[in-house]
Amino acid sequence: MSADLIAAVNAALATVIDPEIHRPITELDMVDAVSVDEAGVASLTVLLTITGCPMANTIEADVRAKVAAVPGVSSVDLTMSSMSADQRAALKRKLRGGQDEREIPFAKADSRTQVLLIASGKGGVGKSSTTVNLAMGLVAQGRSVGVLDADIYGHSIPQMLGLVDSNPTMVEGMIMPVPSMGLKVISIGMLKESRDQVIAWRGPILDRALQQFLADVYWGDLDFLLVDLPPGTGDVALSLGQKLPNAEVIVVTTPQQASAEVAERAGTMASMVNQKVLGVVENMAYLEVVCPHCDQTHRVDVFGSGGGAEVASTLTTRLGYEVPLLAEVPMDPSVSASGDEGVPLVSSDPSRPAAAAILDLAKLLSERKPRLAGKQLGLTPVG
Repeated sequence: MSADLIAAVNAALATVIDPEIHRPITELDMVDAVSVDEAGVASLTVLLTITGCPMANTIEADVRAKVAAVPGVSSVDLTMSSMSADQRAALKRKLRGGQDEREIPFAKADSRTQVLLIASGKGGVGKSSTTVNLAMGLVAQGRSVGVLDADIYGHSIPQMLGLVDSNPTMVEGMIMPVPSMGLKVISIGMLKESRDQVIAWRGPILDRALQQFLADVYWGDLDFLLVDLPPGTGDVALSLGQKLPNAEVIVVTTPQQASAEVAERAGTMASMVNQKVLGVVENMAYLEVVCPHCDQTHRVDVFGSGGGAEVASTLTTRLGYEVPLLAEVPMDPSVSASGDEGVPLVSSDPSRPAAAAILDLAKLLSERKPRLAGKQLGLTPVG
């Protein structure tokens, strides 16, 4: 078949725009092996950026429509595949304008920063409030602490730390985290043009944002970096598993059975990306009430009991090492109220039972000695 027809097919493909990156798929090197036989059958392969790309059907339909509309093409033989690791790396380099990517300091073997990923199987269990209060508890222990809001779609850290109107400063291509109450904080919510702007990223764009938060933000010397993950098991957990191989995971759950079952999946996800589960925090574990008859304080299990212990026991069996129940944090309306006011309860009223439970956890984490068992040292055996 003539070179003119193949050129016409390539020109048609150049009008297919990747719906996430918003650039032509030909420019992104997503088109491979284009040919047209004597019968006019156009054969080609499209390489998706990731396996299971959610935009695969959209891209496939657009490619078929554009190529089929080329005069001289009788039918389209399209294969949908995915990029190799090298091809994805080349794509990232192209999106960076050919510049090499900065290293993530926390991924280096000699990093002394303890990276804690705060995870949950579902939303609404108090994962973000646990993150900010634990961060403030570690500051109270005299530690240098950073907070990374990796919940790109549901970011709430700026609100909880009183930073909704704060923006990071750019210095020589580096992003300066926003200081707040002794913390260093970064969130996509600080980078949006307006508070009501919706973030709808996946694939390379989402991965690039996480890379920037870790490598392009000048965190300085941190004792702890707390990362507030989105609930569930998705793109962010997978991406951070690759970028932070030595991070440890704290799973947040509530006492009821439904929450415990999905929390176990979050812990299992950590093991799939070779991260260690440090332990389980049971939030809203119980409610302390003063009895009007005896004036004594009683524990009321509003949501049942035992969910945190069950998650810890299941993960211990499943992962093959001890996963302890680190804390049982009682229900306290002041937790959400203080978050709305932008001052975590640990700072505003550390004497409250919920704050005291988090402070005990912070002390435990601050005093423990990091172990090398299971840590990736970046060494390659030879010989």
